Amino acid sequence: MRVFIVVLLILCLGELGAQTYEVGLYAGGANNIGDVGRMNFIVPSGLAYGGVFKWNKSKRYAWRASMLYGNFTADDSKSSLSSRKQRGYSLDNSILEASAGLEFNFVDYNLHSLGRAFTPYLYTGVTYFRYEYNYFDAGQLQNTGQKEGSFAIPMTVGAKLRISQYFILGAEIGARYTFTDNLDASNPEGSNFEQFRFGNILSDDWYVFSGVTLTYTFGRIVCSDCFE
Repeated sequence: MRVFIVVLLILCLGELGAQTYEVGLYAGGANNIGDVGRMNFIVPSGLAYGGVFKWNKSKRYAWRASMLYGNFTADDSKSSLSSRKQRGYSLDNSILEASAGLEFNFVDYNLHSLGRAFTPYLYTGVTYFRYEYNYFDAGQLQNTGQKEGSFAIPMTVGAKLRISQYFILGAEIGARYTFTDNLDASNPEGSNFEQFRFGNILSDDWYVFSGVTLTYTFGRIVCSDCFE
C-alpha cells in the first residue's frame, strides 16, 4: 500500500496530459464453483482485493496485468442440493493470483479526448494462482499447511466509466477456469490420496472474483495514430 501511495504522488507531480496508462485498486468478493458448497455462479463468500495496471494501446484494446488476493468459504449446508446438505462438508481457502492478458472494449474508449468515456469490456489471458492444498478424511478437513500452484483461464466481463479527468471507475465479474480439481479439497493428487477423492473428478474447479476497480490515468500518447 505504501508503494502504491508513493507511485500516485510521483504521478500527480508529473506532467499533465493525455492518459495512456491506468493503475489502481480492485475490491470485491470471491466464491468457488466445485464439489463442495453452493453451485451458484456469483455468490461471494469472502473478500477479494488487489491492484490493476492497464496500458491502453488503442480505443478498442488494452494490455492488462493484475495481482489479486481472495478467500472463500465452501459450505454444503448452504447448497441447494439435498445430497450436499446431508454430507455437511465445509472449508475455507484463499487464492493469490497474478494475471496478464488483453482487455477488449465493445465501443471506442478514448482517454485522449474530452468528455466522458464509457464502454463494456471483456478480458482474458493467463492466470497463475496459489491456493491451500487440503483434503477430507472421514468428513473432517485435513489441513496440510501446504500451498499448491496452478494455472487458470480468466473470463471477465465488465464496464468502465471515466468519472473525472484522471480517474476511471469500473465494475466486473471474472470467472476463472482452473487446471486443478482440488480447490475444494475434493480431489487431492497422488496415489496415496485416491481414497480421499469424491465428487466429479473429471471436472476441474472454478473460482469467481466480482468487484469494482478505481484506476488513475497517466502518461502522454506516444503514437499519433494509435487513438485515431
